[in-house]
Amino acid sequence: MISVRNGAATRARLAALGGYVPERVVTNAELERQVDTSDEWIVSRTGIRERRFAAPDQASSDLGLLAAERILAAAGIEAGDVDVVIVPTATPDHIFPSTAAIIADRLDARNAAAFDLLAACSGFIYGLAQATGLVEAGIARTVLVVGAEVLSRITDQADRATCVLFADAAGGALVIAGEPGRTTGFLGFELGADGSGADQLCVPAGGGRLPVAQSPGREEGFIRMKGPEVFRFATRVMVESTERLLASLEMTIDEIDLVVAHQANRRIIEHAASRLGIPDEKLFNNLERFGNTSSASIPLALAQARDAGRLRPGDMLLLVGFGGGLTWGSTVVRYEPLEAGPR
Repeated sequence: MISVRNGAATRARLAALGGYVPERVVTNAELERQVDTSDEWIVSRTGIRERRFAAPDQASSDLGLLAAERILAAAGIEAGDVDVVIVPTATPDHIFPSTAAIIADRLDARNAAAFDLLAACSGFIYGLAQATGLVEAGIARTVLVVGAEVLSRITDQADRATCVLFADAAGGALVIAGEPGRTTGFLGFELGADGSGADQLCVPAGGGRLPVAQSPGREEGFIRMKGPEVFRFATRVMVESTERLLASLEMTIDEIDLVVAHQANRRIIEHAASRLGIPDEKLFNNLERFGNTSSASIPLALAQARDAGRLRPGDMLLLVGFGGGLTWGSTVVRYEPLEAGPR
């Protein structure tokens, strides 16, 4: 699905960013002591050197709340002014109530509708698309999108194929109604899914098909990944989604200031960048320090790019993600932050 946002009377504006990572650092050296692996093996195959794990008393809502508070502070927006809270997550606190409702309550966002969104690692792009649709349809003026994950809880720490990858974090953005004639906003989205690959990256137990109470063993509640298949899917779809979106917008990579891809694997990102002709200076990665944080990875990287001076007001961004489902999504948007309040 491709949507080009050239007919909207009101442009949705990317107005603020924020992220949060837990305190506990898990290094490759620590993983060497629990599975048959090495720092050299992990770095050469993934690019990851360390990741963060949530404290035992922290859930996705706790991480998401801290990220949400930073986003609103960056924009100078009160929680009571938020119309909708969307939380992309693969690790909600509960099946219901939604993690978004819990975060909205703890923020004191009393006027906000709230719901979770499940598109795995593509969740943040899907969430931005929903926020854009709500704003440009006139249903909402201020939408908070917060990806929040505690993937360490659903990762088998004895499985070398997955325990080196997945980690915990939260990150998000504020999408608001822009000023007519002045806001560039989101230029377009390219979204898609291929359910025929559902078994390539999944958590078997926990839903209505296989409730936890009926699962044959605890391993059914952990992430299962067919690595080679997912790698082939990711390297293909990142390139194809980006090419389709840029073609629909009649744009080239030369018109993009910064590219932030889902932080899953360094080799996947490097392959896509090479195929698309993206120079290193236009890429921002934080995979080395934080691993794969699913729906939190892109917004966390954006917030850190901003803080590092790599993302400046007015920059044109290309964001692209992929994940379980199998899903994918990309968007081109101009970063137009509100000039208010401390970060």
